[in-house]
Amino acid sequence: MKILRHFPRAVRSIEHTWIPMDDGVRLSARLWLPEGAEADPVPVILEYIPYRKRESTRARDELMHPWFAAHGYACARVDIRGSGDSEGVLTDEYTPRELQDGVEVLRWLAGQRWCNGRAGMIGISWGGFNGLQIAALQPPELKAVVSVCSTDDRYADDIHHMGGCLLGDNLSWASTMFAYNSLPPDPKIVGTAWRDMWFERLEGSGLWLEQWLRHQRRDDYWSHGSVCEHYDAVRCPVYAVSGWADGYSNSVFRLLENLRAPCKGLIGPWGHRYPHLGVPGPAIGFLQECLRWWDQWLLGRETGIMDEPALRVWMQDSVPPTTRYDHRPGRWVAEPGWPSAGVHERALALAPGALVAPGSGIEVADLQLQSPLTVGLFAGKWCSYTAAPDLPHDQRQEDGGALVFDSDTLAEDLEILGTPLLDLELSASRPVAMVAARLSDVRPDGKATRVTYGLLNLTHRDGSAAPRGLAPDRPCRVRIRLNGIAQRFPAGHRLRLALSTSYWPLAWPPPQPVQLSVHTGPSRLKLPARPRRDEPPAPFDAPETAPPLKRELIEPEHHNWRVIRDLADDSSLLEVINDGGTYRIPVIDLQAQRKAQEWYSCTADDFASVRGETLWTRSLSRPGWSIRTVTRTVLTSDPTHFFLHAELDAWEGDARVFSRNWNLQIPRDGV
Repeated sequence: MKILRHFPRAVRSIEHTWIPMDDGVRLSARLWLPEGAEADPVPVILEYIPYRKRESTRARDELMHPWFAAHGYACARVDIRGSGDSEGVLTDEYTPRELQDGVEVLRWLAGQRWCNGRAGMIGISWGGFNGLQIAALQPPELKAVVSVCSTDDRYADDIHHMGGCLLGDNLSWASTMFAYNSLPPDPKIVGTAWRDMWFERLEGSGLWLEQWLRHQRRDDYWSHGSVCEHYDAVRCPVYAVSGWADGYSNSVFRLLENLRAPCKGLIGPWGHRYPHLGVPGPAIGFLQECLRWWDQWLLGRETGIMDEPALRVWMQDSVPPTTRYDHRPGRWVAEPGWPSAGVHERALALAPGALVAPGSGIEVADLQLQSPLTVGLFAGKWCSYTAAPDLPHDQRQEDGGALVFDSDTLAEDLEILGTPLLDLELSASRPVAMVAARLSDVRPDGKATRVTYGLLNLTHRDGSAAPRGLAPDRPCRVRIRLNGIAQRFPAGHRLRLALSTSYWPLAWPPPQPVQLSVHTGPSRLKLPARPRRDEPPAPFDAPETAPPLKRELIEPEHHNWRVIRDLADDSSLLEVINDGGTYRIPVIDLQAQRKAQEWYSCTADDFASVRGETLWTRSLSRPGWSIRTVTRTVLTSDPTHFFLHAELDAWEGDARVFSRNWNLQIPRDGV
């Protein structure tokens, strides 16, 4: 990575300024201004997220925003209401108030004397979400968006649900925000009001997981903020970006297909990271790419970016299975638009133990499947942050509990780009059931690397707005959409489709064990095959950033992903440790610590034994001031209900100053 040490323009940093909202609440902003902007106003780029600009995202912010400012753009990093150093209380994701605040922030920024009235928004994850959502509100100042690792569909394609199944990451993510929301603003920014603001948050932010669990089907709660409900409302240009190891790559395809505004798409090999910091590599010069985008849409300069292919993706080569990659071999490929006329369907029929070409002579059978509850312990995380070793391991660990269908050995390379589809005819022994489908690359030595996967809660087979239970033992036809992917399967390898009736803890299991009968005759796997062709050169330079933040390491970070099986009582445990360590930031004289632990357990095939538990510890301190919070969440279930227990404790120095417990029972709704 190249560090830009000699800026094209000098940059002035403003650590804190207040932005007033129409209801009197003030949001805290950090600004970077290029030299001379007051005399010659420039466009502004906004990143608007709840992850505490003062210390939590400071290291990342220092790499990006000064770089943009050095190239002629004002930059603003704003804490959402109730987060970081902003006033108010944060009570949920993407609330109407959050989005209205965002519109007001843009108006305020555009009205400053150093701004020419034109604004862009950039963000990853939450900031990618609200960039799209605020664009749909059409504030006149917003002229372009860069949306990284985000979604247009909060129900079908977010961290909460997948195919109508409740994701384990729903608990994990709720716990992350539970911990964030427990932290106070910095007294150095807000003064003596910090303690009152802290207690307002502790008492008012609430337990978000309760809200999410009360909406288990697609309803108005999830439709709010889902721009797929009204694509035409987004009228400014959008650059949609993700990575194959991220949880949000599918939205890039949908945005390209459905937005009527100018749109470009980019998918690399990365996890949930900005591409200039992308892991697995190769990382790219993403800031330079964004600069071309901003110059095109905020300054009106013809940079050529819109003359290039609408979609660029990293076509991944085959790799042995492991839980972490520093680099994914492959190459950049391009499509002029999406859907692409250069991608065609290649269908494979399911036969007992095999994937075969459709046609006469296919052996027809009813294949029985009832997977062990523990299929999924080697699945990795729904959304890889590439911080813990959270990618899927060798799929042979899972295939013994699944129905497996292998292709013949490939005589020549096969490349796919897009969304594999699985059409199944099946019946189930109970009204509520799920199917997990995995597509793997099987090497000549037998090692199996998961390429993509999909889930379907079978009560959602006709949609998620009005789930319907299955008629036991009555055949039905269902379609499972696997995650979009670009992958080369080399000659000499085989494709493997594996089906299971559980995928714990990536997805919460059904209420009771279920046996499926899969009818092979009409069942098909449909692959988006893409013949190899000459590709236009990718325009990406090597990564470049502003100088990194100086931090003093006190305790190093460490990450573990442990699968523990105790055969004495037939118990299984996945333990995840995501310890961000302890560090001091000298420029603000602040010490910060972050540690998360998660445990997902079950016993034998007792579906009522599944349990997810998370424990977070956060602390902030400097001489004369010290706070610490501990948040714990436990989720269990029986055939009819979820049981949610949570604890929040806060310390000032050695004194515990706040404590609250939750104990809730929430009915299951076809999940």
